[in-house]
Amino acid sequence: MSSDIDALLREGASLHQQGHRLAAIELFKQALAARPESAEGWYELGYLLKAEGKYEDALAAYREALARGIRRPEEVHLNCGVIYADHLRRDDAAEGELKAALAIAPTYVPALLNLGNLREEQGRRDEALACYQRILERSLAGVDPHQELYFEALARTAVMRPPESLADPLLGELQQASVVSAQHGKVARANVLFALGRSYDRLQQYDQAFDAFAKGNRFLLRQSGRVYDPTRAAALTDALIAVFATASVDTPPGVSGDPPQVAASPLFICGMYRSGSSLIEQVLAAHPRVTAGGELDFLLRVAAERFAPFPASMAIPDTKRDASLAAEYRQHLLCLFPEQQQSAYITDKRPDNYLLIGMIKRMFPGAKIIHTTRHPLDVGVSVFTQHLNLQVTGYASDLADIGHHYGEYRRLMAHWRSLYADSIFDFRYDEFVSDPRSALGRLFAFLDIDWDDRCLDFHRVDNTVKTASYWQVRQPLYGNASGRWRNYQAHLGPLRAALQAAGLNEDELT
Repeated sequence: MSSDIDALLREGASLHQQGHRLAAIELFKQALAARPESAEGWYELGYLLKAEGKYEDALAAYREALARGIRRPEEVHLNCGVIYADHLRRDDAAEGELKAALAIAPTYVPALLNLGNLREEQGRRDEALACYQRILERSLAGVDPHQELYFEALARTAVMRPPESLADPLLGELQQASVVSAQHGKVARANVLFALGRSYDRLQQYDQAFDAFAKGNRFLLRQSGRVYDPTRAAALTDALIAVFATASVDTPPGVSGDPPQVAASPLFICGMYRSGSSLIEQVLAAHPRVTAGGELDFLLRVAAERFAPFPASMAIPDTKRDASLAAEYRQHLLCLFPEQQQSAYITDKRPDNYLLIGMIKRMFPGAKIIHTTRHPLDVGVSVFTQHLNLQVTGYASDLADIGHHYGEYRRLMAHWRSLYADSIFDFRYDEFVSDPRSALGRLFAFLDIDWDDRCLDFHRVDNTVKTASYWQVRQPLYGNASGRWRNYQAHLGPLRAALQAAGLNEDELT
């Protein structure tokens, strides 16, 4: 009997390594039913459940691992903290788990780094810096195995407290780390190079800044092996236009067993990355009738996993399926934000949801969509100078690829507007920066909500912001990001050429 259980555990681990998570989960459940004292088995099951998006079940498995005396329990508390922070939006619980990890192992660097990140997202600058300083002190002493996280802490420190001059010692540390970090992993070196670029940008040394950004992007491309395929990108646009060729006008019927309805209507904010979506969500978060949901992965996960191959699987409309999915989505929102019943809207701010507008409108025919726009060269520069995840934005590390992707995005948005002109509001970042009151007035009219002066003080909102823009949106509105591309215009030939090839005219690029 014991050997049979061992065989199940080994086979489950093997399936996990092969990427067959669902089959591995079933084997681990069978083994643990017979041998519940296996702490390592519970840990492995928790990891698999998290990867499948079953977060509450993953937490339960991790709790079993802790109760069964798992080795290195600080790692389990760390994993629980990540689930609470990134997926369930329970910041207090996340902080509690990270502190529990540090209570067990006070110098456990991964927990220190995650606690610093959490405090950054909450706007607690000094506390975040204190976490990073503890990492830097420990690493400088040469006693920590997590050396690559030293570079992460250094990069985050430079973002929050940038060098004040070319003679600032922090700039020298970044320059040295940009070389030394090469042996400590692609993410560590890329973050240092991007932090170095941002530091030079703040000091108005734009050629040196671009050089650092370009090195960071080239390093990411070499390490990831990811190549943007323009033909494949264009084929996806063609497929979406073909599958969702006509507008969805009928309200999906209810289905039996629907969960309680969420009072707030989902409000989708999308567009190109770095086009102002985080900013407008933070502005709306200051309005009493809006709950900020942040970047939710529910719809993208459904499209990639349950509707694969997407969009071909949706060629035949299915109102019952769409209604069931809409009810599931609402229940998901209710679990994440149980307090939002008094809101008119709850935002889903995922920029690449523009790919899913056809699916969204089948699920929610009355849904309103805020489409954020910005000068195309500013978008391109901002994408290139921000360390984005190439698994999500495979075009982001090459200026020509960014330009091509922008053209496909623009082509698809033109299609969605042809179907849903009354449901899509173009929120123009540059107009908002120039005249925020007028821009917000038009948006509030679209949303049918009253004016609220607090939205002009959006930087004072006490909330958690889980995007790369979390420090920008905690500052008063400033206009120096509009026209930023001019600082780098000597380097933008490939971007400009790709945008022109995609059909943008000279007026749009000046």
